Amino acid sequence: MREKIINIATELFLTLGFKSVTMDDIANEMGISKKTIYVHFENKTKLIEATTFSVFENICNGIDCICEASINPIEELYDIKMYAMTFLKNEKTSPQFQLKKYYPQIYQRLQLKQFQKMQVSVKESIKKGVETGLFRRNIDIDFISRMYFNGMSGIKDEHIFPHDLFSMEYLMESYLEYHLRAIVTDTGLTVLKKFINNQLQPNDD
Repeated sequence: MREKIINIATELFLTLGFKSVTMDDIANEMGISKKTIYVHFENKTKLIEATTFSVFENICNGIDCICEASINPIEELYDIKMYAMTFLKNEKTSPQFQLKKYYPQIYQRLQLKQFQKMQVSVKESIKKGVETGLFRRNIDIDFISRMYFNGMSGIKDEHIFPHDLFSMEYLMESYLEYHLRAIVTDTGLTVLKKFINNQLQPNDD
């Protein structure tokens, strides 16, 4: 039952926002009493904490699978971007922004976990890029990986990038290209341009 509650609550929180969804809404959606939810979670904050870290673990597992199967680090980053987009749901609810505003302690813990995870995976990806000649040899891998995380966090700031001016798809796409163009070799740039052009081509089917 605990897992079912987390799954339904996650769907509602990501679709409607952490602030607007009540424990009553979750109970009604599941067709159970609110008391049943309180057996597993003492309050809404505890439930939000559980759903937030459940989504984080799912995303991490998915990213690990993408990294293992990737052809090259350029394609890997784009595949991870596409995968992450499926978890953002309705961007008007700004899940990350609401978490930061209304549940800052959970947000800070999530940020730290995200940084630790991305530091490892992005460093490995950049090393792979350097070894295969796609990324420049003289780059500072630790610095670049931290800058990448900082940029990915920054584009989610609604004050700097209002959603009525920038869609999350556009921001992630533009930031990825910006990041990669800064570190690719001539060979890497050819691969990047080819990949972007292929993405822009409409599918025949």
